[in-house]
Amino acid sequence: MKISARNQFEGTISSVVEGSVNGVVTIDFEGYAIKADITMESIKGLELAEGKKAFAIIKASNVMFAAGSEPIKNISARNQLVGTIASIKEGAVNGHVALELADGNKVIGSITNEAIESLGLAEGEKAVAIIKSTDVMVGVE
Repeated sequence: MKISARNQFEGTISSVVEGSVNGVVTIDFEGYAIKADITMESIKGLELAEGKKAFAIIKASNVMFAAGSEPIKNISARNQLVGTIASIKEGAVNGHVALELADGNKVIGSITNEAIESLGLAEGEKAVAIIKSTDVMVGVE
Protein backbone atom coordinates (compact mmCIF):
# COMPACT_ATOMS: atom_id res chain seq x y z
CA MET A 1 0.00 0.00 0.00
CA LYS A 2 1.52 3.31 -1.09
CA ILE A 3 -0.18 6.52 0.02
CA SER A 4 0.90 10.09 0.64
CA ALA A 5 0.19 10.11 4.39
CA ARG A 6 3.52 10.24 6.20
CA ASN A 7 2.51 8.22 9.24
CA GLN A 8 1.64 4.57 8.71
CA PHE A 9 1.80 2.21 11.68
CA GLU A 10 1.21 -1.48 11.07
CA GLY A 11 -0.26 -3.40 13.95
CA THR A 12 -3.01 -5.68 15.18
CA ILE A 13 -6.54 -4.64 16.08
CA SER A 14 -7.00 -5.15 19.82
CA SER A 15 -10.59 -3.90 20.05
CA VAL A 16 -13.54 -2.67 18.04
CA VAL A 17 -16.21 -0.75 19.93
CA GLU A 18 -19.29 -0.42 17.74
CA GLY A 19 -21.73 2.46 17.86
CA SER A 20 -24.81 3.30 15.86
CA VAL A 21 -22.96 5.54 13.35
CA ASN A 22 -19.25 5.40 14.27
CA GLY A 23 -17.04 2.96 16.11
CA VAL A 24 -13.62 3.10 17.73
CA VAL A 25 -10.92 0.74 16.47
CA THR A 26 -7.76 0.29 18.54
CA ILE A 27 -4.63 -0.79 16.70
CA ASP A 28 -1.68 -1.99 18.78
CA PHE A 29 1.88 -1.74 17.44
CA GLU A 30 5.24 -2.14 19.18
CA GLY A 31 3.85 -1.43 22.66
CA TYR A 32 1.71 1.52 21.56
CA ALA A 33 -1.99 1.81 20.80
CA ILE A 34 -3.70 4.15 18.38
CA LYS A 35 -7.47 4.69 18.43
CA ALA A 36 -9.37 5.50 15.24
CA ASP A 37 -12.93 6.83 15.28
CA ILE A 38 -14.37 5.70 11.93
CA THR A 39 -17.79 4.95 10.47
CA MET A 40 -19.53 1.65 11.09
CA GLU A 41 -19.82 1.35 7.31
CA SER A 42 -16.00 1.37 7.10
CA ILE A 43 -15.63 -1.08 10.00
CA LYS A 44 -17.95 -3.54 8.28
CA GLY A 45 -16.61 -2.87 4.76
CA LEU A 46 -13.01 -3.48 5.84
CA GLU A 47 -14.13 -6.44 7.99
CA LEU A 48 -12.29 -5.03 11.00
CA ALA A 49 -12.16 -7.35 14.00
CA GLU A 50 -9.89 -8.16 16.94
CA GLY A 51 -6.73 -9.94 15.86
CA LYS A 52 -6.77 -8.63 12.29
CA LYS A 53 -3.70 -6.85 10.90
CA ALA A 54 -4.33 -3.20 10.05
CA PHE A 55 -2.60 0.14 9.52
CA ALA A 56 -3.20 3.34 11.47
CA ILE A 57 -2.70 6.12 8.92
CA ILE A 58 -2.26 9.76 9.93
CA LYS A 59 -1.50 12.79 7.78
CA ALA A 60 1.36 14.94 9.08
CA SER A 61 -0.93 17.97 9.16
CA ASN A 62 -3.13 16.16 11.72
CA VAL A 63 -0.33 15.71 14.28
CA MET A 64 -0.05 18.23 17.11
CA PHE A 65 2.87 18.48 19.52
CA ALA A 66 3.45 19.36 23.16
CA ALA A 67 6.85 19.83 24.76
CA GLY A 68 7.77 17.44 27.57
CA SER A 69 8.00 13.77 28.41
CA GLU A 70 4.52 13.12 29.81
CA PRO A 71 1.15 12.73 28.09
CA ILE A 72 -1.12 15.73 28.53
CA LYS A 73 -3.88 15.30 31.11
CA ASN A 74 -7.39 16.64 30.63
CA ILE A 75 -7.38 16.69 26.84
CA SER A 76 -9.92 15.08 24.54
CA ALA A 77 -7.40 13.74 22.01
CA ARG A 78 -7.16 9.99 22.56
CA ASN A 79 -3.74 9.36 21.02
CA GLN A 80 -0.59 10.62 22.70
CA LEU A 81 2.81 9.22 21.76
CA VAL A 82 5.87 10.26 23.76
CA GLY A 83 9.28 10.33 22.13
CA THR A 84 12.43 12.26 21.33
CA ILE A 85 12.64 14.81 18.54
CA ALA A 86 14.86 13.29 15.86
CA SER A 87 14.73 16.19 13.42
CA ILE A 88 13.13 19.53 12.64
CA LYS A 89 13.07 20.89 9.10
CA GLU A 90 11.71 24.42 8.90
CA GLY A 91 10.31 25.85 5.69
CA ALA A 92 9.10 29.36 4.89
CA VAL A 93 6.05 29.12 7.20
CA ASN A 94 5.68 25.49 8.35
CA GLY A 95 8.14 22.91 9.55
CA HIS A 96 8.23 19.13 9.77
CA VAL A 97 8.95 17.63 13.16
CA ALA A 98 10.01 13.97 13.37
CA LEU A 99 9.41 12.42 16.78
CA GLU A 100 11.18 9.10 17.35
CA LEU A 101 9.34 6.66 19.59
CA ALA A 102 11.11 4.18 21.90
CA ASP A 103 10.63 1.39 19.34
CA GLY A 104 12.31 3.39 16.55
CA ASN A 105 9.09 4.31 14.72
CA LYS A 106 8.78 7.98 13.84
CA VAL A 107 5.75 10.26 13.93
CA ILE A 108 6.01 13.15 11.48
CA GLY A 109 4.02 16.32 12.07
CA SER A 110 3.67 19.52 10.09
CA ILE A 111 3.28 22.58 12.31
CA THR A 112 4.06 26.27 11.98
CA ASN A 113 7.56 27.57 12.58
CA GLU A 114 5.99 29.88 15.16
CA ALA A 115 4.69 26.83 17.09
CA ILE A 116 8.09 25.13 16.89
CA GLU A 117 9.70 28.22 18.39
CA SER A 118 7.07 28.97 21.05
CA LEU A 119 7.08 25.35 22.27
CA GLY A 120 10.88 25.33 22.37
CA LEU A 121 11.02 22.17 20.26
CA ALA A 122 14.57 21.09 19.49
CA GLU A 123 16.36 17.97 18.32
CA GLY A 124 17.13 15.62 21.19
CA GLU A 125 14.35 17.02 23.40
CA LYS A 126 11.33 15.04 24.60
CA ALA A 127 7.90 15.80 23.16
CA VAL A 128 4.43 14.32 22.80
CA ALA A 129 2.68 13.77 19.48
CA ILE A 130 -1.07 14.27 19.92
CA ILE A 131 -3.59 12.92 17.41
CA LYS A 132 -7.37 13.04 17.59
CA SER A 133 -8.99 9.66 16.96
CA THR A 134 -11.12 11.23 14.22
CA ASP A 135 -7.90 12.09 12.34
CA VAL A 136 -6.78 8.44 12.14
CA MET A 137 -7.62 6.43 9.04
CA VAL A 138 -7.55 2.62 9.03
CA GLY A 139 -6.17 0.55 6.18
CA VAL A 140 -5.90 -3.16 5.50
CA GLU A 141 -4.03 -5.15 2.85
